[in-house]
Amino acid sequence: MNFYAVIIGTEILNGRREDKHFSFLRDELAKYGHTLFASFVIKDDELLISRTFKMIQEDENSIMFSFGGIGSTPDDLTRAIASKVFRNASLEVHSQFLQDIQEKFGEEAYPHRVHMADLPPQADLIYNPVNNMSGFSLDNRYFFVPGFPSMAHPMLTNVIQKYFGTKKKYYRKTLIAQTSENTLISLMQQLPKNIELSSLPMFKENKPHVELSLSSDNEEDVNHYFQKFEDALQAKNIQYTLQKEIV
Repeated sequence: MNFYAVIIGTEILNGRREDKHFSFLRDELAKYGHTLFASFVIKDDELLISRTFKMIQEDENSIMFSFGGIGSTPDDLTRAIASKVFRNASLEVHSQFLQDIQEKFGEEAYPHRVHMADLPPQADLIYNPVNNMSGFSLDNRYFFVPGFPSMAHPMLTNVIQKYFGTKKKYYRKTLIAQTSENTLISLMQQLPKNIELSSLPMFKENKPHVELSLSSDNEEDVNHYFQKFEDALQAKNIQYTLQKEIV
């Protein structure tokens, strides 16, 4: 699964508000052994939102969490764009959500608030424990919540636990070597696709160092290929230190 975050809000990009969604989603997914594949912070712009959704839709392994733009003001574009991209259809009234809006706001539900119940066809509601003004999901893959962290975060905590709560075990080994990345590139090129490589160059006391980390759900493969790097460093008398294994 490739997890995407789409954080919609011009106010974040112009500095009027600070984003709180990225760190929340990263940490919540990590509880179950998942990591984000990509994260986007974008303007309330119809074409940009549409192109972002279409790009994610083209990834057959995509899971998307979209924040913002599902209210009833003119700059709330997400519902209509999601319907066009993921359903190729117009919005339709979700009867249960309409009833929830009417029960909460009474006469004040009209003329504007009721439009929050205009959702893509076959949308499922995401319960909002704060005020019961729901988000929605499509195909158990694309999840749309408000931009308010106080609402969005508890909503997605429940979603992630429900749909992605089976924890997958990952194994990681890390070292810091007193050399440049260039020394180890040939070995890096030999790594199979199921091994995730992280190579971070750094300078300590004006000397090149590299932090090299391998991770995978296959412990045997991690140990096997990590040993190759250790053997190469030892053969060249390059000093290195093993780091605490944090997955």
